[in-house]
Amino acid sequence: MTLVADSGSTKTTWMEVESGNMIVTEGLNPHFTSEEQFMAACDAVRRNFQLSAFNFPLFFYGAGCGLPAQRQKVAEWIAKAFGTCEIHVETDMLAACRATAGERPALVGILGTGSNACLYDGEKIVHQATSTGYILGDCGSANHVGRVLLNGYLTHHMPEELRHMFHDTYPMSDAQLMDAVYHQPNPNRFLASLAPFAVQHIEDDYCRRVVEHTLDDWFFDALLPLRRCDDTLALCLVGGYAKAVESTLRAVMENNGIQVDSVVADPIEGLRRYHQATYPASATH
Repeated sequence: MTLVADSGSTKTTWMEVESGNMIVTEGLNPHFTSEEQFMAACDAVRRNFQLSAFNFPLFFYGAGCGLPAQRQKVAEWIAKAFGTCEIHVETDMLAACRATAGERPALVGILGTGSNACLYDGEKIVHQATSTGYILGDCGSANHVGRVLLNGYLTHHMPEELRHMFHDTYPMSDAQLMDAVYHQPNPNRFLASLAPFAVQHIEDDYCRRVVEHTLDDWFFDALLPLRRCDDTLALCLVGGYAKAVESTLRAVMENNGIQVDSVVADPIEGLRRYHQATYPASATH
């Protein structure tokens, strides 16, 4: 068997390539996840797939796996959990490339809890936007939208009628909201959890402008530098948030001169196709 995992900051989808069976666990970003949390997720995977022999190849694509030290940490945790002799730890950005573009050159982006973008030559990432995390970066993402919404709510820049609706949706005091951002675990997930409000009220001028402006920020922050390298490539996108705002996203990108090729909520099926087609060759690398 071959096991593939696609891990964002919010959820991780594990799939057995041959059967298509899968299980979803919590996000396993090594910047936020403890070893105990990682092992608990792996326990759930072992039970779900009824794994007894641990000599299969495992491909783990993860948010937060850009640095060698983080990839090594994840590889060690996987080895401890599964004992498999063939472990591949790659970034979620490469997962997005393989799942959407396959072997075609493309601009590839992720718009989920966080965001990123790269220039992909059909085999490898040749240029990648600098990711500075949910405080300094993640432009255009769900947590960016949540950050803007929350700031507008707390500072009363959000229209009053909309503020009442926001409070009804998230019935927390101002102090509780601030505590969730500054003192509770996984503030990026909390901020991203506010983004559905903008999606649900996208017809409202305020919410529409928040979504549009954050997507414009992503274009200028991440896509424009990559586009200067090659302005002929279409954009392939991955992410539940990207799918949720697809029509607005396409309009903003078109306004900025970028053709959107595809928008996929979850890359796991694309990764399955990629590994079904390429694993016999890649196994010898």
